[in-house]
Amino acid sequence: MPSATQLLFLDGSVKFSHPLVLEYAYYYVSWDTLVHFCFNESLNEVYFNNPMWPGESHSLKVEKILFRDKSKYQEVLVFQSSAYGKVLVLDGIVQLTEKDECVYQEMITHLPLCSIESPQNVISGYFIGTLPSYNAGVWYPASLHREIARKQEIFPELAIGFEDPRVHLHVGDAIEFLKQAPEGKYDAIIVDSSDPVGPAQELVERPFFETIARALRSGGVLCNMAESMWLHTHLIQDMLTICRDIFKGSVRYAWASVPTYPSGVIGFLLCATEGPPVDFVHPINLLRSWMVHLTTEGKLNLQLRGYLSIHRAAFALPSFVRREVEALRG
Repeated sequence: MPSATQLLFLDGSVKFSHPLVLEYAYYYVSWDTLVHFCFNESLNEVYFNNPMWPGESHSLKVEKILFRDKSKYQEVLVFQSSAYGKVLVLDGIVQLTEKDECVYQEMITHLPLCSIESPQNVISGYFIGTLPSYNAGVWYPASLHREIARKQEIFPELAIGFEDPRVHLHVGDAIEFLKQAPEGKYDAIIVDSSDPVGPAQELVERPFFETIARALRSGGVLCNMAESMWLHTHLIQDMLTICRDIFKGSVRYAWASVPTYPSGVIGFLLCATEGPPVDFVHPINLLRSWMVHLTTEGKLNLQLRGYLSIHRAAFALPSFVRREVEALRG
């Protein structure tokens, strides 16, 4: 399959002619993102190349481009894929798909919230998909790409949480938001941090975790995205070492399978502040397959698709991870 770069510039002229790629080039002139598209000339098909890690990529067949825009923060693309449904892409990287988003969003939400009693004040500096899946007090998502989820015609299942009157939406710098939070205010904080590159580097450093610990109550919990055990054991080691020094309660690492994320898995760092003991492995809040979500109009039943029955299994780690990550040994 020739690359988009070859097709664009072979012999100094444009050589591809697929309407999907032409439409994207016309409306969304960003060559950095355009090169993620590949055109299979023999089958007349377009694929989006999702870069996973140096030397790796995952291609998704594109059926239709649904949305494209560029803000001062990021480039946004939504397309209909043949295998994973609608796909959200930010700056050329797949963020979620309809098919597998449930696993990540339900796990990053329920692993911490099912481990403590009656969570009420919860902050989520994260994509809004956490909102509909748990009935647990006040949320404060601060996401730059929130408008995509609010477009009912694109991701209606992710926008439904805005109907809950307990939701307070703050759009801005989540780090500054946390710094201004009263000490000990929150029961739980959920962080879907970006990969630690550029400005996001501070999201895996000591000052950030110290800010989170300060904002949590005694026995409060953090769940932080923690990369792939197949690719980032050095980062996992660094995060565990820092957090075990800051959080004097339990600190654990869990993982789940998400096919469109790098290597097909994603990790979660779970931490508890000193106080009432927290056993992340054995949840105290047991969920049913259907959870009731309150809205201003009444009640909506929302089906859990990824979390049930795999809470404890998420903490079972392959032996190679324990060998490579010193902080996990023993």
